[in-house]
Amino acid sequence: MATPLLVNVVELLRHSGTTKEVVASVAVEDLAFDDPRVTGATVEVALVLDSLTNGITVHGTARAGWHGECRRCLVPLDGPLECLFDELWQTTLEDPDAWRIEGDQIDLLPMVREGLLLAVPAGPLCREECPGICALCGRDLAEGECGCDPAPPDARWSALEDMRGRLPEGG
Repeated sequence: MATPLLVNVVELLRHSGTTKEVVASVAVEDLAFDDPRVTGATVEVALVLDSLTNGITVHGTARAGWHGECRRCLVPLDGPLECLFDELWQTTLEDPDAWRIEGDQIDLLPMVREGLLLAVPAGPLCREECPGICALCGRDLAEGECGCDPAPPDARWSALEDMRGRLPEGG
């Protein structure tokens, strides 16, 4: 099956200054994320390819959905995910950050997959002031105090505790 992210760039390579637009809806399964945090049925991709004398630049966006849980209270979260692209593709790699053009085609799928996976929030919060859950009983502290006795401080940290207040702020 042909992927809409496999782009023929023969004309772009022949004539610098040429532009080509790629707008596609790609099934999430085709991107093979192997990551349950990326959700939705499709990924919307809108890219512009511009030819240069030494390669092709790719600018644009990819949009999908994401799902996760708050890192403090474990409440399920989801939202939109957007990734911006500004990449260089070259037949002979002169730039260490460039992607390689294979033959007369470029496969944008790995670039889109990598960009979206890097854009997924690593430690999302339901809200900035989320108090989290009690480490002892598991109660959501946003609903109120749990009544557990706080754990006694670890004696190994006492030397650092003794230094508290002796150092200047911000130093």
